[in-house]
Amino acid sequence: MDNEIKEETGKKRILLIYPPSPVMNREDRCQQPTKELVVIPPLPPTDLMYLAAVAEQEGLEAKIVDYSQGGDLEKDLREFKPDYLVANVATPTFKNDISVMTIAKEICPDVVTIAKGAAFLTVAFEVMYFQKDLDIIIYGEPEATLKDIINGKPYSDILGIYYRDDVRVKFTGARPFIEDLDSLPFPARHLVDNNLYRRPDNNKVQAVIKVSRGCPFHCFFCLATPVSGAKVRKRSPENIVEEIRECVEKYGITNFVFWSDIFNIDKDWTMNLCQKIIDSGLNITWSANTRADTADEEMAQKMYESGCRLVSIGVESGSQEMLDKIGKKITLDDVRLTVKIFKKAGIKIYNYFVIGLPWEDEDTVEDTIDFAIELDSDFISFYTATPLPGTRFYDYAKENKLIDSDTSFSSAYFYPSVNTHYLSKDKVFELHKKAVKRFYLRPSYIFKTLIGIKSFEEFKNYFRAGMNLLLRK
Repeated sequence: MDNEIKEETGKKRILLIYPPSPVMNREDRCQQPTKELVVIPPLPPTDLMYLAAVAEQEGLEAKIVDYSQGGDLEKDLREFKPDYLVANVATPTFKNDISVMTIAKEICPDVVTIAKGAAFLTVAFEVMYFQKDLDIIIYGEPEATLKDIINGKPYSDILGIYYRDDVRVKFTGARPFIEDLDSLPFPARHLVDNNLYRRPDNNKVQAVIKVSRGCPFHCFFCLATPVSGAKVRKRSPENIVEEIRECVEKYGITNFVFWSDIFNIDKDWTMNLCQKIIDSGLNITWSANTRADTADEEMAQKMYESGCRLVSIGVESGSQEMLDKIGKKITLDDVRLTVKIFKKAGIKIYNYFVIGLPWEDEDTVEDTIDFAIELDSDFISFYTATPLPGTRFYDYAKENKLIDSDTSFSSAYFYPSVNTHYLSKDKVFELHKKAVKRFYLRPSYIFKTLIGIKSFEEFKNYFRAGMNLLLRK
C-alpha cells in the first residue's frame, strides 16, 4: 500500500526517528533516561515534529516514530521506503543510535541518512570519518538546514552540515540561529500518538510548546547555551497562543510544558503572554522553568491566573560555595525568596539539584539535602552530575583527568559518569540515593502529598512513584 501511494503522489518520503532505546528525553540540553528518575515523564519528539512540519511544507510525505515507545524500525524501512532518514542521536545512547544508519542503508541503499543532536558539538568529524553509512550531520539548529537538504541544494552550499566529499569529511560552517521563531510551522502533532506522552501526576495528555530558544548564563554543566546560543529568541505571545489553540481545538490537549532554556527572563514578555492566554478564553494548565532570581509576586500571580500550576527551578546546590564555582549567579536567599513567591501564588514547585560536581564532598552534599528539605517543594530531582560533551563541565573533566576509559554516559543523571576531586562515583551514587529517600520518604512530605491528591488517577501515579523509591537498591 505504501509503495502504491508513493507512486500515485510522486512525493519523496522522510522518516524521522528516535532510535530504539530505553525511554528517554532527547531534547539536546536534557538527554536523560526517564526510568530511574522519579518524576520525569517522557516528552514527545517535538524536535522531530518541527522538522516533519518543515518537510511537509516542502511537499514531502513525513513519518515520525519514537522507537523508545515501541515499533519495528526494519519493518518501517521496508514498507515506508524513505528517501531521507533523520535520527536524533543522544550521548547516552550514542553507539546504538548511530547503528541505525547501517540498518537503513542495508534495507534502503539509496536513502540519505542524516543525524542531529548535541553529541555532535564535539565528535562530528570523527563520526563522519568512521561511520560510512552516515551521509550528513546537522550541526546546530536544524530546521532551515533540513529545508536546504531536501530541496536539493548542493551540500557545499548548505551551512551547518558535515558531509563526505569522496573520502574527505567537510564542514560547511556554522549556520546563524533562526531569529524569527514565528516563521517556523507549528509542530506536526498529527504524525505522533499524543496519548503516549502524559503528565506524571494525573496521567493527562501533555504537549510541549517551545516558547523560546537560547540562554545567556552558560551554566557549567548545561548544554543550553552551546546548543541554542546566548541570545534569548522569543516567539511572539500571539504565535504561542495560536499553537495552544490548535492543540486544544484539534487535538483536545489542555496540559502543556512551556519549554524554554529560560522562561521568564523578560518580565514584559512573560506578563504579555499570560494576559494573551487569559484573553483567549482557553482553559489550560501549564508548567515552565524559571531562574531563582527573575520572578516577583506580580508575575507569579499573573502566571497562576493564566493556568500555570508548576514551575521548575534549577537550584543545583545547597552550598553557596558550589553555586559560585559553577557560575550560577544566584544566592541561596534568591532561591528561598522565589520558592516563597510561587508558593504564595498557589503554584507548585519542582526543584532541580545536581550532586557530584567536581568540587563536591560529603559536606556539600549534606548541605544540598538539608536545603532541599528546608525549601519543602512539591517535587525534587536530584541528578548526578554528568559532563555531557559540549559543556564547560566536559572540558573541565578532561583537563583535570576526571574522564577516563571507564567513563560512560549510558545512565546520564542517574549513575555518575565521573568521580569528583574528593568522592568516587560509587560514593556519589550512594549519596544520591540517600538524598532522594531523605526528601521523599519524610512523613511530613507523604502526608502533605496525600492530602493534596485530587483523584484516584493521581493516587495511583503517586503510589507507583513511591514504590519505585522503596524498591531502589
